[in-house]
Amino acid sequence: MISSEEKIKTLVHNSNFAVRFNETDPLGIVWHGNYITYFEDGREAFGRHLGISYLDIQKSGFVTPIIKSVCEHKFPLKYGDICRIETTFEDTLAAKMIFKFKIFNQDEKLVCIGETIQVFLDNEGDLMLTLPPFFEEWKKKVGLL
Repeated sequence: MISSEEKIKTLVHNSNFAVRFNETDPLGIVWHGNYITYFEDGREAFGRHLGISYLDIQKSGFVTPIIKSVCEHKFPLKYGDICRIETTFEDTLAAKMIFKFKIFNQDEKLVCIGETIQVFLDNEGDLMLTLPPFFEEWKKKVGLL
């Protein structure tokens, strides 16, 4: 059991994006399904910045399908908004990746929060129950182990 005094280790990366016209619905606000795409953009920016992009994972012989995605909307975005997505990697001992997201508009108003969880599959499609060696090395490199 983890004591309440032990902190979960995290890594945070911020990136920006502009809302495009084709992402809005007839109400003039961003269609709700696009927020999951913004989360993916945040994960990719995080990965490129910290050396664990989808291509890095694929080159290591693994894929990371999403097994859970959650999005809670707080305030709508509209065409032309310039936004910041805060992507937080939450460390865990399990063979999975947990990302938390916060999206803010140009006024720094919290627009939505979310989470995705990804697991590791090898090239044969087998679920990894322990950390893949490349992922363990990455965690050491970024100071999580």
